[in-house]
Amino acid sequence: MKKFIIVAAIVAVIVLVGYGVNSYLKNRIYNDPSFAHGNGRIEATDVNITTKFSERIAEVKVHEGDLVQKGQVLAVMQTATLKAELAQAQARKAQAEAELAQARASIELRKSELETAKATVAQKKSAFDGNKKRYERAKELLKNEATSQQHYENDETLYLTSQAELKAAEAGVKTAEANVKAAEAEAMGAEANIKAAEADIAKIQVNLDDSELTAPLKGRIQFRTAEPGEVLGAGGKVLSLVDLTDVYMTFFLPEATAGKVKIGAEARILLDALPNVAIPAKITFVSSVAQFTPKTVETQVERQKLMFRIKAHIDPELLNKYIDYVKTGLPGVTWVKLNPDAKWPDFLKLKDEK
Repeated sequence: MKKFIIVAAIVAVIVLVGYGVNSYLKNRIYNDPSFAHGNGRIEATDVNITTKFSERIAEVKVHEGDLVQKGQVLAVMQTATLKAELAQAQARKAQAEAELAQARASIELRKSELETAKATVAQKKSAFDGNKKRYERAKELLKNEATSQQHYENDETLYLTSQAELKAAEAGVKTAEANVKAAEAEAMGAEANIKAAEADIAKIQVNLDDSELTAPLKGRIQFRTAEPGEVLGAGGKVLSLVDLTDVYMTFFLPEATAGKVKIGAEARILLDALPNVAIPAKITFVSSVAQFTPKTVETQVERQKLMFRIKAHIDPELLNKYIDYVKTGLPGVTWVKLNPDAKWPDFLKLKDEK
């Protein structure tokens, strides 16, 4: 019996020593200047899915908790008004295209008339030059009494007539040129109307496309705040989406410690729900302004002391691998390495590091 008691005492001592050593090794990190830690909760970027314009909701295709992919249609707005506006714009474009075709045909006709007017000018100029020479000869001959007064007057009449006809032909050219410019202006107006109609069509088509509310990224539906049949104003919130590729833990450190934290420093996150699984992370933000620790965050220092807010982002590839298990709001502790050459203790090592 005495021997049994001695053996039991030895075993108890060994267990206590082992426990003490293990506790010492595990707790030693709390006093190690190479590391720092702070409590926090898992957070993620929230994205609100809102309407672009005022309209009634036709359908909401997802529910709270659904995992959605980038580009997936989440909700659809009614589009009857937009489709009517699109039909009107398309009709205006068709009318403008018809006007353009008519204007272009008119341009060709007016150019043909201009060429004819120019040919007439050339013809009248030739006749005028001939009649002018004949008239000048007749005038000389009359001075020398080598021709009759009647013959002179006939040549003078032909000269004046051809002169008037030439001027009329030249005026006709100017009129034809003006008609060409007017037809070209009509064509330009029709082209402008086509571009305006095309711009309206493009704008309406964008609104039609935006009537389908799609997921801008891969994430999980957090809240569904509107239902089919509800009329929302521009910017009305329909859904709230959590970006599961941008997950981080926010924690707080005192000034003396926060000043040693570097952007990009290695970190490990231990969740209360998974205390034996270290999650790798990197420091991506250190506040430049101190603040009082929020009441929702527990620390081991007095609340009156100012703390600095820090973010530790989890690797997106790791998040994507375990995306079905990613949840926000989970409490835990973030450990950050202040000395890059320090080695993580066993309880903070990853599987491939052990």
